[in-house]
Amino acid sequence: MRQNPSFTLADVTEIRRVIDANPWTTIVSNGPDGLVSSHYVALLDDDRDDLTIVGHVGRPDDLIHGMGERELLVVFQGPHGYISPGWYGDVRAVPTWNYTAVHLAGVPEILSDEENLAVLDRLVDRFEGRMPEPRRMWERPNDPAFVTRLASGTVGFRLTPTRVVAKRKLSQNKSAETVETVIAELEGDGPYAHPGLAAEMRRAHEARTGGHR
Repeated sequence: MRQNPSFTLADVTEIRRVIDANPWTTIVSNGPDGLVSSHYVALLDDDRDDLTIVGHVGRPDDLIHGMGERELLVVFQGPHGYISPGWYGDVRAVPTWNYTAVHLAGVPEILSDEENLAVLDRLVDRFEGRMPEPRRMWERPNDPAFVTRLASGTVGFRLTPTRVVAKRKLSQNKSAETVETVIAELEGDGPYAHPGLAAEMRRAHEARTGGHR
C-alpha cells in the first residue's frame, strides 16, 4: 500500500481500534509457486499492548503460506465506500474511494496446541457472545473430543509485525465544509449511503481539527 503523508495513520491506539473493529483479514505470502492469499479472522493479542495479533489458519494453509518460515502480510480493511464528485459542489473533481486499511507484515510464531485452543476459544467467545443464546466452544452438544479434533485441523499463530503501514484516506485533503457535505451524503439514504464510513470520517475529521466543527 502506497503511503501518503496526508493520509498516514500512525497512532497505535487508533490502529488497534481499526484492527479490533475489523477482524476479518486477508493473509498474503509469496511462496515457491508465487503469491497466495487466504482469509481468516485475527484478533489483537490480549497479553500485549502493541500491534501483535493472534489467529489461526486451517491445514494445509500453514504449509501453503510457509507459516513460521517466511513473511506474511496481514491486511485489515476498515469501512470504505464511493465518494461522488457531485458531493464537492460546482468544482472540477473526479470520483474517489474513501477507506481505512492496516497492513501488518512479519514472520509469525506458531502457537502450541494449548495456545491455539485458547485463541480459538477466545474467537468463539468474541463473536458468539453477541448472540441471544450463545453457543460456546466447550458447551453441549460439543464435547472435549469434538473440540480437540476440530482444533487439530488448525494451526494457530502470533504475529508481532516488523513492518506496519496504516492509511486513513477520508477526505482530509478537503475543506471542512466539503467534509461535512460528504459525511451528510454518507449518512443519508442515497445509493452510496454508508453510516459506518461517515462515522470514520467524523472521527478522523475531529481528530484533525481538535474536535471543532
